[in-house]
Amino acid sequence: MSGGLDQSMLSDKKYISVKISETNLQERNRELSFLLEIGNFLSAAPDLKTLTKGALSKVLEYFDLDAGRIYLLDDEESSFYLAAHQGMEPMGLERLSFHEGFSGKAARTRSFIAQYVSELEDSQRAEMLSKKGLKAIICVPLIVMDKVLGVLNLASGSMISLDQDKIDLCIAVGNQIAIALNNARINQDLKHKIKALNEKKDTIKFFAYSISHDLKSPAIGICGLARRLSQRSCLDSTAKAYCEQIYKATEQMLALVEKLSTYIVAKESPLNIERVKVKEITDEIRDEFSAKLNEMKISWSVPDRLPEIFADRVSLLRVFRNLVDNSLKYGGEDLLKIKIGYQESGGYHIFSFSDDGIGIKGADRDKVFELFHRAHTSRGTAGSGLGLAIVKEIVERHRGRAWLSEESDKGTTFYMSFAKLLP
Repeated sequence: MSGGLDQSMLSDKKYISVKISETNLQERNRELSFLLEIGNFLSAAPDLKTLTKGALSKVLEYFDLDAGRIYLLDDEESSFYLAAHQGMEPMGLERLSFHEGFSGKAARTRSFIAQYVSELEDSQRAEMLSKKGLKAIICVPLIVMDKVLGVLNLASGSMISLDQDKIDLCIAVGNQIAIALNNARINQDLKHKIKALNEKKDTIKFFAYSISHDLKSPAIGICGLARRLSQRSCLDSTAKAYCEQIYKATEQMLALVEKLSTYIVAKESPLNIERVKVKEITDEIRDEFSAKLNEMKISWSVPDRLPEIFADRVSLLRVFRNLVDNSLKYGGEDLLKIKIGYQESGGYHIFSFSDDGIGIKGADRDKVFELFHRAHTSRGTAGSGLGLAIVKEIVERHRGRAWLSEESDKGTTFYMSFAKLLP
């Protein structure tokens, strides 16, 4: 369709098609075409310097002006600093006060201001601009979300005519620049925060590695010395009891170091994604815990058919091992049954892991996957508070999630989803 639009078509809501063309838009509406052009540029500008310099150049070219500057408000909002200039050197005006002058007035009053150079209140400034051949100046405050970010100063060596359409266009362009400036600052702030977070992450990672490696050797040494010392015949019963306490404490330390190492591996080591038969995993875990299961007379229930899935085999073993270990440690005296279930849902394999033990109640349910969290019911039982955190980390690295079932009268059921399609 070409030409104008028939109003009856609009009111009757009949089919209308207008091909989007920047060339055609420029022929029909030069002002809107300029807004589109500068908007496209601002959205693609990679940094603040490119943004301000490029925007100023396009504004001067479009309005056929001779010089211009963009000033941005500093963090204290007391003065402006020069961000870009063209057509005239700074001449000592790299900073301007927010509370005085032509630019300050435009910013404070949030107004578009145009004035002849000869009419400026600052006579020294007027004389300086006149010597440069400039006759008129314009100031457009850069405002976004009711906040002044800076000012756009423009100057002409000839008399200029302004109508309301030109003024409105200047204000609209100023708003476009302000939006882009605000987005650039947000992105810059986000990059700084990401960098700071990565630095903290690296520090924490280094600290965790140091603990897991540097504490292990001395802990093993203390454990061995305590065991050998307790076997000396010259020690009385009290000394031997102390040695046994030292031995048990260092054993707990070693268990924590081992769990911490496992968590680091689960979080950081590359995944070796391959086709894994889940039935083989559950059989291996059953054999690993068979002595404990038989001793506690706990029944073990697994579906006859379990799928093959794409996963990291070692990680999958850790998930099931930690869940079984969790049940055996914290299930309590009523624990009689451990059951593994399976179902499909869209693009996920979903496994359930249930026991009929003491369960997880109250506030502990919301924190069960947090690092080093241990439920009130686990007091007096050796543990690190890392087992379920490791489960969560592994499952999420397989593009799934781990969660606890709705609270029930007895027992606990965990669910884990694993994405079917993994790279």
